[in-house]
Amino acid sequence: MSLALTRLLQLASPALPVGAYTYSQGLEWAVEAGTVKDESTVLAWIADLLEWNQGRFETPLLASMLAACRAGEYLAVRNEYFLASRETAELRAETVQMGYSMLRLLGELNDFPKAALAPLHDIEQPAFPTVWACAAVAWDIADDAALTAYLWSWAENQTMAALKSVPLGQAAGQRLLLALGSRIPAVVERALALDAADFSNFAPGFAIACSRHETQYSRLFRS
Repeated sequence: MSLALTRLLQLASPALPVGAYTYSQGLEWAVEAGTVKDESTVLAWIADLLEWNQGRFETPLLASMLAACRAGEYLAVRNEYFLASRETAELRAETVQMGYSMLRLLGELNDFPKAALAPLHDIEQPAFPTVWACAAVAWDIADDAALTAYLWSWAENQTMAALKSVPLGQAAGQRLLLALGSRIPAVVERALALDAADFSNFAPGFAIACSRHETQYSRLFRS
C-alpha cells in the first residue's frame, strides 16, 4: 500500500467536486434518438467510445500530458491540441469548466505541492485532463495506473448517466462496469505505446450526438 494509491483513488472518486456527473457527452441524445435503449446498446455505445475516442486519442494524449508535466514544457501545446479536438460547444465548455474546477480545488488543498501547478500558469483555459495530469504527477502516480484510473472514472460516469437516462437498474450498472473494466487494461497498454502521428478521435456518430444534444428539447445533462 502507498500514499500514491490513496491519492489515485481520490482523483478517480465520483466525490471529486468537478461536476463530471452533470455531463453525458452525447449519451442522453443517443437515448432520446433510440440508438441506446437497453443494457446491450449502452455497452456497445460506451465500449465504442472507450475504444475509439478515449483509447486512440484522449488517453494517449493524457499520457503525453503526464510526460509534459514532468518535464515542465510543451504542456500548453498539448492543452490547445485537446481543446481543438472538442467538436462541439458543449464538449469544449465541459472540459474547460471541469479544468477550472479541478485547478481551483487543488489550490485549496493544504498539502498539495503548489509548485506542481507551475506548468499551468501560462495556460488561459486549462482542460480537465491537463490539470488532472499535473495532479497525478505531483502525487507520484505511475503512468499506467493514472491512465487506468482516468478511464475508470470516465466509464463510471458514462454508466451512471445511462442508469439515469435509459433508465437501468443498479445490477445492470455493475455488469456494465465489469465488462468495461475488463477492456481498460488493453486500452491503456495501447495508449502508452501509440505514436503521436497515430492519434485519432475520428468518431462522426459521437460528434453528431453531441451536436444534436445542444438543441435537445428536454434533458438532464449539460452535454
